[in-house]
Amino acid sequence: MKPLRKNVAIAIDGGGIKGIIVTRALSMLEEALGVSVHDIFRLAVGTSTGSIISAGIASGLSAEYLHELYTQLGKYVFPYTLRKAFFPLTRYRYSPEPFRELLNTYFGFRKVGDFWITQPQTDLVITTYDLQENRTRFIKPWKKEYEDWLLVDALQASCTVPTYFPVAKGRYIDGGVGSYANPCYIAAYEAIECLQWDPLETTLISIGTGRDPYSFTSSQRSRWLPWHWIGKVLGVFLQSAYDQQVHLVDTYFEELDFRRFQVDLHESIEMDDTSKITRLEEYGSQLGEMILQDQVDRSQGVEIKQPIHISMGSA
Repeated sequence: MKPLRKNVAIAIDGGGIKGIIVTRALSMLEEALGVSVHDIFRLAVGTSTGSIISAGIASGLSAEYLHELYTQLGKYVFPYTLRKAFFPLTRYRYSPEPFRELLNTYFGFRKVGDFWITQPQTDLVITTYDLQENRTRFIKPWKKEYEDWLLVDALQASCTVPTYFPVAKGRYIDGGVGSYANPCYIAAYEAIECLQWDPLETTLISIGTGRDPYSFTSSQRSRWLPWHWIGKVLGVFLQSAYDQQVHLVDTYFEELDFRRFQVDLHESIEMDDTSKITRLEEYGSQLGEMILQDQVDRSQGVEIKQPIHISMGSA
């Protein structure tokens, strides 16, 4: 397979339990290349569930180990309780404590700044939205204001989806609330402008957690009531933000070896739907196969058109 460039970065979208798609695909990449994902990527950028996987990569965890984390994450973090049963009469669906306990198990008391002083030096970018300052924060190990943050605090802040968990530390919510549910542009900017990597020597792999199916029937939609629009408008906003970030990288970082991988889902899967883990693993295997095929195509000189979007059973 054609080798990646000298500097390799990864950017991972948000998506809750759908992170299983990513961990499965990365497990296949890891096995095919014969090295751990930690040895492949020197920059890892993630939003929400993507921040957990990115932090795992930066921490030296294997993709297979991260996959194990996600199978446990579903059972402990998203249990069916009275709180969930009576939502929205309750303020949020899940207690944050089981999630924090799981993060502590895998990441301990590591500080964000530790990634910048250990070898090999790894840059990690975690997104979160700061309600107090009304802006997205990019938590990085080389920034003084974040170097003493506990990694689990940063991860919990990035993963605090409104209505699913209470606001973290009274001010932080999910990093995908805004324009960065897909953080590929942030990864490109970090690599080229902050780390000053040569774009001609840099590969950026951007991985999504599944694109929901879309259908439109005008006769049905014309009868929608106001509350029917809530989920649809949010979905359209998120999908537009995903695509916008890909377009920005393609437009402003043309010399970068940018590879965007996304799988089209055949059914909608909620971010806390733990009953679909097996199905998500199937999607992950399809995505992993496409990533590996992309490597083969590049080695054979096949023209590659980005971004890459695949569906189950395609290719």
